Amino acid sequence: MQKMWIGRARQAVAAVGLMLATGLSTAALVGMSAPRRALPTPVAPSDDSVDAVLPRLLGRSGKLRAIQATPDGIRELPVVSSLFEGIDPEPGVHDLGLATPSGESFFVVALIPFQTKHGARVDGYNIGFWPTERGRTSRYDLPEGFIQVTADNQFTPLSEHFRLADFVTHDQQGVWPKMLVIQPRLIDKLELIAAELANVGKPSTLRIMSGFRTPQYNMRGVCRRCGRAKDSRHMYGDAADILVDADGDGRMDDLDGDGRVNVRDARFLAAVAERVEAEHSDLIGGIGIYKPTRSHGPFVHVDARGFAARW
Repeated sequence: MQKMWIGRARQAVAAVGLMLATGLSTAALVGMSAPRRALPTPVAPSDDSVDAVLPRLLGRSGKLRAIQATPDGIRELPVVSSLFEGIDPEPGVHDLGLATPSGESFFVVALIPFQTKHGARVDGYNIGFWPTERGRTSRYDLPEGFIQVTADNQFTPLSEHFRLADFVTHDQQGVWPKMLVIQPRLIDKLELIAAELANVGKPSTLRIMSGFRTPQYNMRGVCRRCGRAKDSRHMYGDAADILVDADGDGRMDDLDGDGRVNVRDARFLAAVAERVEAEHSDLIGGIGIYKPTRSHGPFVHVDARGFAARW
């Protein structure tokens, strides 16, 4: 019976690899328990065998910890669906029974489809409206769906170093569940930035100042001077404002070693992000440097919009 399940798991992983190849995204949470088959250490795949496909689930960084799709997307892959053994893949978190080389769980998350959104709210959580919902033009596609974040699952890992709670919108503190849009390519890019910081002998503790912003929250702070755009990438789940905070004081660390914390430290972090993009052109996007103000220290905006933007 165990051998039969492992065989089905191998088939499922091949199908999940196909999901990644055809553009379905990745994320994380908790669910059904099952026997675990360890994922091999990430290597460059040389063929389409299951063992070559498995490492692709971990991203270029090797540190992603889940994959996400709408329930319909899951249902279109019968081998993956068969692992649920009759359980309908409704929005929620499900365990494929796989483990990373370090023994961490790897999950599949069924999204709440965007099409189920009616009005400004989803399950009581105030989201607002994306520009195209109101008939305005946008160069960006609407999100595929929403991850439902609860008080119980908020600390579930999206990757080795990042959790759901790192990226939720900062308002509606007492409202549960919360809705999150987060793109795996952003998480992968952040993990690569952290790794590059370590490579150059700097702390790799990245703090997310701002991750996903619901449209209604984003509109509160839109202004040219403060750098918040009406069609911000934060609303689409592939942008984050980041700083290095190894000492846990909530502010940027002294990265350039001059004994002070100022915009030069943000420039140092931006240069690290530039090196990551140079090595991984598929993760190219925006990099913006922000000076300290009375309300915050210096920080860097990074996103994975698919084309270069600098400010």
